[in-house]
Amino acid sequence: MNDVGNAVVRIGPVLGVVVVVLVVGAALLNYFGATGHTRQVVIAAIRAAGQLAAIAVVLAVVIGTLWASTLFVAVMATVAAATSAGRIGGRRAPIRAIGSTLWCLLPVAVPTIVVVAGIVALGVLPATGLAIIPTAGIMFGGAMNTTSFAGRRAHDELTTRRGEVDAALSLGFVPREARMEISRSAAATALIPGIDQTRSVGLVTIPGAFVGMVLGGASVTTAAIMQLFVLISLLVVSAFAVVVTTELVARGTL
Repeated sequence: MNDVGNAVVRIGPVLGVVVVVLVVGAALLNYFGATGHTRQVVIAAIRAAGQLAAIAVVLAVVIGTLWASTLFVAVMATVAAATSAGRIGGRRAPIRAIGSTLWCLLPVAVPTIVVVAGIVALGVLPATGLAIIPTAGIMFGGAMNTTSFAGRRAHDELTTRRGEVDAALSLGFVPREARMEISRSAAATALIPGIDQTRSVGLVTIPGAFVGMVLGGASVTTAAIMQLFVLISLLVVSAFAVVVTTELVARGTL
């Protein structure tokens, strides 16, 4: 066990037991609360454990080579897009699922790639796997969550207010405009978590990037600047994700 790890949480058998108890607790709360997500919580926890173990091995291999790191980032983008596509459209035939995943690459992958490529080109971010992979991962995660939430909310609103869509069509609105009028405000609520996180940083939450840099030896000033960059970048990619996702849903593409 290293000092950095123990400064955050004491690694050992007791921690393993605590993690299992927390998973069981989450599952029981979902079960008795009839949320319908009991099974998904358990599966998510098991997948997280397996995937984190695997990623530790993979990163040790690819992180030292730029082309391998770039390939890994592409895999991250594809998985993120597929996750959002599944959340928005549910279970679909393989061909439609692939099509939805490709469309979801627009809101999920494009803003992240543009931001990361831009700051690498400007020399702000080193062109190394060690810098690119975690930065892109944070942004992919934010864009993925925003896309999933925005797409789901847009579809739910269109279903609930179907009569209003039909009324708009009868007034001469084209389908895209009618659907956009109904879904836009609902989809935009996907931005609220990111905005609240940015507004409350340092007062309510101490983000992982900040803590990690400090424990790694960076000054608190450097860590704060890096965390600010991450938060602002997430606002950008999330805004892009909401706008594009709403457009795709309004056009009936997703």
